[in-house]
Amino acid sequence: MKPDLFESPDYYNLDDLLSEEHKLVREATRSWVKRSISPIIEDYAQRSEFPQQIISGLAEIGAFGPYIPVEYGGAGLDQLSYGLIMQEIERGDSGIRSTASVQSSLVMYPIFSYGTEEQRKKYLPKLAKGEIMGCFGLTEPNHGSNPGGMEAKFKDMGTHYLLNGAKLWISNAPFADIAIVWAKNEEGKIHGLIIERGMEGFSTPETHNKWSLRASATGELIFHNVKVPRENLLPGKNGLGAAMGCLDSARYGIAWGAIGAAMDCYDTALRYAKERIQFGKPIAATQLQQKKLAEMITEITKAQLLAFRLGQLRNEGKATSAQISMAKRNNVEMALKIAREARQVLGAMGITGEYSIMRHMMNLESVITYEGTHDIHLLITGHDITGYAAFK
Repeated sequence: MKPDLFESPDYYNLDDLLSEEHKLVREATRSWVKRSISPIIEDYAQRSEFPQQIISGLAEIGAFGPYIPVEYGGAGLDQLSYGLIMQEIERGDSGIRSTASVQSSLVMYPIFSYGTEEQRKKYLPKLAKGEIMGCFGLTEPNHGSNPGGMEAKFKDMGTHYLLNGAKLWISNAPFADIAIVWAKNEEGKIHGLIIERGMEGFSTPETHNKWSLRASATGELIFHNVKVPRENLLPGKNGLGAAMGCLDSARYGIAWGAIGAAMDCYDTALRYAKERIQFGKPIAATQLQQKKLAEMITEITKAQLLAFRLGQLRNEGKATSAQISMAKRNNVEMALKIAREARQVLGAMGITGEYSIMRHMMNLESVITYEGTHDIHLLITGHDITGYAAFK
């Protein structure tokens, strides 16, 4: 295993804008990634297996619900800290960041924001410690970009709810202890329900043969007459807007995470270009390679500034869903383009598991689609600036 020599690019001295706490949080996460992810991730990706032993480490560095208040087991950090944690974890691997994102933004966030005090106390501390893991059920076989058309339904049976339906492409599903599931009641209103593993009629078959996010566990959620206790309904907010609030938090984390993947590809390409000798000199001394590298650092810097400002707006409670969509779309596209260019810098070596670039590239093909596709995010921006919803 090659040593992890990663050095984070900071062309515009953004560190000057971070607090000492932000830097400590980032460095703790970066050190953990170098120690616990880098040495094993290529092997697990090749085997298409999620390294479950890292869950305790993710909990220890505060990656599960870092912005959740301390009284519920979280770290009580701000949104910039959350973004920096996601950046560093995705620098290691997008699939590992997905695990942390789902736990934080799609499981802990809705319980904290929409749940009862009893639900918060019951689930959040265990989720923060990684003692239990969660997943988020919104996407269905027939409904991806149009989640409002969901077919999962539940009936009020008096003493409990009866849930039927299916969800697809669910990160963490194969090993999750609980699932935050969105379904329609008999009046067609969307509500969130907490489903626990072991409930009769609830199963989570794993999705196999993925070329992307191979070190992340993906599966389905199947509900066949599942009896859900009435106290497992999230009462704080209903409607599609409740689920979208969770996705805002997740998309924000992705906007930061994608920068991490891009930085790793750039750092790898820059290091290789300085060491690779052709025609008697390092390829870094050639114009075409310098063009690639200069464009990479320019796009990373722009994405860093976009994410930083969005983090400030999140801290102030001013960030809009459309602003989050713009950052997610831009930064993931940026990262994918950099991965492709970096692969070319390495030539044939770029496709091997000796380097991280090809793994990042394959992972980002999923990241550019999940939590809202690349095209849908563009239309969200279009809707925001014109007032017309082209996707309806």
